[in-house]
Amino acid sequence: MKVLVTGGAGFIGSFIVEEIIKLGWEPIVVDDLSTGNLSFVPKNTPFYNIDIRSQSLEQVFRMHNPQVVIHQAAQVSVEFSSRQPFTDCEINTLGTLNILKLCAKYKVSKLVYASSAAVYGIAKEVPITENHSVLPISFYGLSKYSAEQYIHLYQQLYGLNYTILRYSNVYGMRQNMHSEAGVVSIFVNKAIKEQQLTVYGDGNQTRDFVFVRDVAKANIQAVTYMGNETFNISTNQPVALNELIAVLQQSLSQPLEIIYADPRAGDIKDSYLSYARAKQLLKWEPQIAFETGINETVEYYQSLVRN
Repeated sequence: MKVLVTGGAGFIGSFIVEEIIKLGWEPIVVDDLSTGNLSFVPKNTPFYNIDIRSQSLEQVFRMHNPQVVIHQAAQVSVEFSSRQPFTDCEINTLGTLNILKLCAKYKVSKLVYASSAAVYGIAKEVPITENHSVLPISFYGLSKYSAEQYIHLYQQLYGLNYTILRYSNVYGMRQNMHSEAGVVSIFVNKAIKEQQLTVYGDGNQTRDFVFVRDVAKANIQAVTYMGNETFNISTNQPVALNELIAVLQQSLSQPLEIIYADPRAGDIKDSYLSYARAKQLLKWEPQIAFETGINETVEYYQSLVRN
């Protein structure tokens, strides 16, 4: 089976590509390398340095005719979306629309789409289920949800089967340490360099941190799932940023210097998601404990510093 992975040289996408290879499927990677890294793409894997908004993306579909598309490529920073909402919309909504158009034209049998917990906005009740109201408070959340709506319509109008995965806060190895997204990788990078950590707010705001290998396996489960459905991919465990810092201090065996700053516009105070539907229908649940994942992540970034 041929599986096209957009963002396949990136943080989550590269782990998905590895899982695809393990199963004996054939991955094809599209990535503009804006945040991805070519070294993350396994040797002998077809790779195309193409922006998902580009019309040249059609050449990849024409050449490989994939049966499945796993769409991971995105602009993922809430802060960037506040500063550049037009660009955020172009990448996340119009880029997805370009992919949908090609999926319909080339008779792709299944689309797996990486969405976000940001679509829910402020939690009215926790844990958040897929039936929770959708009211984004950031342009990023809005652009991801707009793409979801296009996916629903493409299913209705063209019969394109889909699975939408709404990620909580994904962390782990290969996350861009210098990007505006990914609090774990940013904190680990600064901690290793013995730099101050900046917390926006009082540090009591909670997030649902899910390990990247677990997320990759959720995407694989989604490929073979037969229904058109939306799933939270999460741990159902709220972790305060102050708790994250405490776990990092323990993993690094060193104290960390913290600066507390004003909260950022568009940031959600508390969020954790139920994965009960994914467990029931997708046959997926997280396997990696938070402390275990943090230790593996720290070891990875420490090895980069040493080398």
